[in-house]
Amino acid sequence: MSWGIELWDQFDNLEKHTQWGIDILEKYIKFVKERTEIELSYAKQLRNLAKKYQPKKNSKEEEEYRYTACKAFLSTLNEMNDYAGQHEVISENMTSHITVELARYVQELKQERKSYFHDGRKAQQHIEICWKQLESSKRRFERDCKEADRAQQYFEKMDADINVTKADVEKARQQAQVRHQMAEDSRADYSSILQKFNHEQHEYYHTHIPNIFQKIQEMEERRILRIGESMKTYAEVDRQVIPIIGKCLDEIVKAAESIDQKNDSQLVIEAYKSGFEPPGDIEFEDYTQPMKRTVSDNSLSNSRGEGKPELKFGGKSKGKLWPFIKKNKLMSLLTSPHQPPPPPPASALPTAVPNGPQSPKQQKEPLSHRFNEFMTSKPKIHCFRSLKRGGAAPEDFSNLPPEQRRKRLQQKVDDLNKEIQKEMDQRDAITKMKDVYLKNPQMGDPASLDHKLTEVSQNIEKLRLEAQKFEAWLAEVEGRLPARSDQARRQSGMYEAQNPTTVNNCAQDRESPDGSYTEEQSQESEVKVLATDFDDEFDDEEPLPAIGTCKALYTFEGQNEGTISVVEGETLYVIEEDKGDGWTRIRRNEEEGYVPTSYVEVYLDKNAKGAKTYI
Repeated sequence: MSWGIELWDQFDNLEKHTQWGIDILEKYIKFVKERTEIELSYAKQLRNLAKKYQPKKNSKEEEEYRYTACKAFLSTLNEMNDYAGQHEVISENMTSHITVELARYVQELKQERKSYFHDGRKAQQHIEICWKQLESSKRRFERDCKEADRAQQYFEKMDADINVTKADVEKARQQAQVRHQMAEDSRADYSSILQKFNHEQHEYYHTHIPNIFQKIQEMEERRILRIGESMKTYAEVDRQVIPIIGKCLDEIVKAAESIDQKNDSQLVIEAYKSGFEPPGDIEFEDYTQPMKRTVSDNSLSNSRGEGKPELKFGGKSKGKLWPFIKKNKLMSLLTSPHQPPPPPPASALPTAVPNGPQSPKQQKEPLSHRFNEFMTSKPKIHCFRSLKRGGAAPEDFSNLPPEQRRKRLQQKVDDLNKEIQKEMDQRDAITKMKDVYLKNPQMGDPASLDHKLTEVSQNIEKLRLEAQKFEAWLAEVEGRLPARSDQARRQSGMYEAQNPTTVNNCAQDRESPDGSYTEEQSQESEVKVLATDFDDEFDDEEPLPAIGTCKALYTFEGQNEGTISVVEGETLYVIEEDKGDGWTRIRRNEEEGYVPTSYVEVYLDKNAKGAKTYI
């Protein structure tokens, strides 16, 4: 099967066909080029997508990636970057191995094709010239033969005419001979040119054209083979990245399988645990028996005299405040004295003074009403992390709940330890460098490092003092928190052994020499800390409105936390009536506090909100 034999007369069609083959090759090159552009665009979009969902540095999102689900998502984003990289590899390989190579091959193919068809046209032109020469010699031979024939006829006519002179006859004879010679010459020339043309024609159709067409055929077959190889390369480029893409997908599956819902739940606890305990049960109040104006059994802080657990923040007592109580209600509980009010002076008891003022009797507030008021108060605390509203946070993180404070202190201690280790490494490096300088003075002056060594040592000492300070605060917090993990228990064990009173479930009552009740130092400090924690969140809370007035019947020296001193005969505003615990909350200008109800005469405004009728 040869184009030179089978298609010897299809020169023009072969020229069109080979041009079509080049067009097909260029079309395939364009297809691959557009594919590479799509791969690059896809990789760019994947990278942009992964970058869009990457956590921003120093933001809340970065903290969220502590959870295993978020870590798996972050791993997915990283794998998507690698996945996009493989598509970039596909684009690069297709460009270098297919597009560039085929573009170069197309240029070479065009030159080769042009050369072959140029030779073919040259052979055609040569055979056409030979043909023209043959035609020209043929026409000349034909013309000379006719001229010789006419000259012969003219000679015969002159020779037969008796009237013609001999000279004319001789002239006609010579002319006929010349024409015959010319015809013979033309004949010989025509015969020679014909033989030459036949030879050239044979060479053209059996040698030149078959050779040229054979080369064109080989060129076309190479083109077809090359486009097939390019298609294989096209597939191989994709196949080469499949294992890496498979690894990316395997890593995504592995990251998904690493999600631990229990661990995430534990992280939620660690992130938001306040360290407080739930509030204790509200005790039953029996209204079937008359009750005196003494300490109420349903008070959130129980009397020490009855030996009941008192409300203690940061310790392990059962009576705890809920962290979503309004500030006024919360602060009244925090600042309300935790002991029964003292009785009026003996000389001025109502029984000794006939006309003396009687403390107004007060009907017990229904338990259901108090519970509803307690539960319907709107929560103000949105998050313990947002307790600080304005200003710098305390250095000891005392504005945070106990558990969160412990975590922040522990983190601070760890950071300080890392800085100490870094400074120690730097000190060791300087020391080694100084030793090198001592051994090889030409490398440097050892004394030049003394200042730097002293500075690093001072930094280490400062960091150690700072770490000790935070460790002390951490030990203090861990001594107050309930039992946690074994590691935390070991860290706080030494401190608990030195301060056993801070981990008792119930606070021990202490009585002063004069018989009055005093607060334990640990309880006072804890109440103060908690009050400070919540103050910043409720800065915008309006003060309690006055619900009436009162007149001091006796002088009262308010020495305990939450109380206020009054002078006999002084008139003050009532902002919170006696809730059954024997204390009334009053206000003098900007000063607020509690006084014993039996020391004042209360005049409530019946139209005021929260006022109750005494019987």
